[in-house]
Amino acid sequence: MRVVVGMSGGVDSSVAAILLKKQGYDVTCCFMRNWDSFANNDIAGNPTIKDDTCPQEQDYLDALAVANHLDLPLQRVDFIEEYWDNVFKTFLSEYEKGRTPNPDILCNKYIKFDSFFEYAMKQGFDKVATGHYASNKEEENGFTYLTRAKDQNKAQTYFLCQVEKSKVAKTIFPLANLEKPEIRKIASELNLESVATKKDSTGICFIGERNFRQFLSNYLPSKDGDIVDVNTGKVIARHVGVLYYTIGQRKGLNIDHEKGPWFVVGKDVVKNILYVCRTDQRDLLYSDSCVVKGINWILPSLDEIPTKCTCKFRYRQKDQDIEIERLDDTSVLVKYPQTIASVTEGQEAVFYDGDKCIGGGVIEEVFKDGKNLNQLIMETANGHRGLNISYLKIKPIIMSLLVFQN
Repeated sequence: MRVVVGMSGGVDSSVAAILLKKQGYDVTCCFMRNWDSFANNDIAGNPTIKDDTCPQEQDYLDALAVANHLDLPLQRVDFIEEYWDNVFKTFLSEYEKGRTPNPDILCNKYIKFDSFFEYAMKQGFDKVATGHYASNKEEENGFTYLTRAKDQNKAQTYFLCQVEKSKVAKTIFPLANLEKPEIRKIASELNLESVATKKDSTGICFIGERNFRQFLSNYLPSKDGDIVDVNTGKVIARHVGVLYYTIGQRKGLNIDHEKGPWFVVGKDVVKNILYVCRTDQRDLLYSDSCVVKGINWILPSLDEIPTKCTCKFRYRQKDQDIEIERLDDTSVLVKYPQTIASVTEGQEAVFYDGDKCIGGGVIEEVFKDGKNLNQLIMETANGHRGLNISYLKIKPIIMSLLVFQN
């Protein structure tokens, strides 16, 4: 069986290639280049822009060293235009709306399991393999489910929730039953010096580490504005642009003269206001339901969509018990009467049935007691602000009456 491995130049995909070769597959490695810093104006916030060798080129050289060491062919393909059109434009559009997208999910959906997958099929490969910490399992009904890997600390099914079910069935996850220390040990034992101790990649998918605010400023102009205490309506500081903050954020608010800590609780993108609350006043961070749209179901049929299951509203979150009310084939109302903090528009809700990842979609609207939470936040703050303004208007009258009485 001919298998192509998406080779990133890191230890995970390298060991995936090793394991497949040992298992007798006819293995080809393929390195994807998806970002060009100069062509894409990635200047501000880029710590490596002046380096002689850019990080992506170094990753390619590391992948080449591994492929040569294993005596495997290495192909190189460019998906720079596809990444810009399908991943990065969506990423920017969501931030412009004040939402918080997940670029890793977009990257898997449009690049690794679309552009790269289709390239592999056209090249005549039978299956695609990746270094993701995930697994898949074909059951008696012939359907292949996406399932969790052994290493729960590195588990990545959350990021694979938008992969089409037909492609899950044609993918091999060689690292499914291994944990990270075992993978590094395998690389060390085979003297894969270029990757054995290499730091795990972080930052934006295929772009890397960036000063995020500076990076975004290359594409979206920043505009400073008021930070408002949602519980008093009082302006307590200034922000550098509402686009740069996410719900639940605590660090980087620079609220020095008011006792905290403070959390971001909401945004008014039109008026450029950032709403915050104190630790002991976080009621408006909690919601009890949300609408999720654009769901990719990894199930044999839509009839198997459950009414109860678990869900992650962000990557590192523990599974949350939820109820599902189906709105249409790709949209649901998710209910969680226990209430959950920081469920955020633009992020992904990913559904699980035990070890099976059964799909995921984008959080479009968040509610509390049947009311849009962000609208409730703005009304609460504006109500307090209105009281403050009204008091300031009548204060001179009150003072003059007091003087008159005396």
